[in-house]
Amino acid sequence: MVERKNLCRRHAVVSGRVQGVGFRWFAKSRADELGLSGWVRNLPDGAVELVFQGEACLVDEMEDWCHLGSPQAYVRNVEITEEFPLDGERGFEIR
Repeated sequence: MVERKNLCRRHAVVSGRVQGVGFRWFAKSRADELGLSGWVRNLPDGAVELVFQGEACLVDEMEDWCHLGSPQAYVRNVEITEEFPLDGERGFEIR
């Protein structure tokens, strides 16, 4: 179990060619590999929104991944904001 003081949570909005290229599925796969909780979903404007939480260094890795995306994606911009960690959140889901 990750100690509360080491938990980090970030909200990301990724724009570019990120819908229809497997971005959400690759994001889930990467988050699962890192043991992060949270979710990912498509937005009506063509961007993808993610929230991910876990140990700070692993959250940093997920943020780095957001700048790359899936193999067919073209990431133009990533907006990141810090959020307060949530207690009891488990798993990473596609919404």
